[in-house]
Amino acid sequence: MAVSSGEGRNADQDDPERRQSARQRAGEEGLLFDGQPVKAPADIGYRGPTACAAADITYRQLDYWARTGLVEPTVRAAHGSGSQRLYGFRDILVLKVVKRLLDTGVSLQQIRIAVQHLRDRGVNDLAQITLMSDGVSVYECTSPDEVIDLLQGGQGVFGIALGRVWQEVEGSLADLPGERAESGQGPLDDHHADELARRRRARRTG
Repeated sequence: MAVSSGEGRNADQDDPERRQSARQRAGEEGLLFDGQPVKAPADIGYRGPTACAAADITYRQLDYWARTGLVEPTVRAAHGSGSQRLYGFRDILVLKVVKRLLDTGVSLQQIRIAVQHLRDRGVNDLAQITLMSDGVSVYECTSPDEVIDLLQGGQGVFGIALGRVWQEVEGSLADLPGERAESGQGPLDDHHADELARRRRARRTG
């Protein structure tokens, strides 16, 4: 399985010097996330161009991943000509993770398994996960010790702390238009937009 727990993978976990070096590396690379992301609103959706901007992908990638079932919009799917897909916050988070995994050379087959694994997780759980990869397989770490064990043992060449990606997406969406899922009639009104912006500002300054 492409995504598996990093626990128990290190054969040298009793070496204090290597462990300290791995901990320092994890800290420098931002792999140890200890923040608490603001809960994303479940009833807000974002159109394709907005999702692309927040996830730093092209519309061609977005469309291809939706058509092949890699990352589909969960707020509203496209139905016929002229209809607009609406992507939820979690969808955009996964889009950004997929982009990063592709950029580092992980195969699309492994990414599909990883995405399915993330789908099975609760939204709150995602913020506590760090994905590590050696460029071939993807490992899930849910604690700082697991991250350090992988780095110390050599399996983790790079990592993605989903909590940090969450914050990046949150910051990107702060100035981008969203829509209420039930209406689909354009951007949020001033009250909802102001409330969303207030929550994000509180997260950045809290």
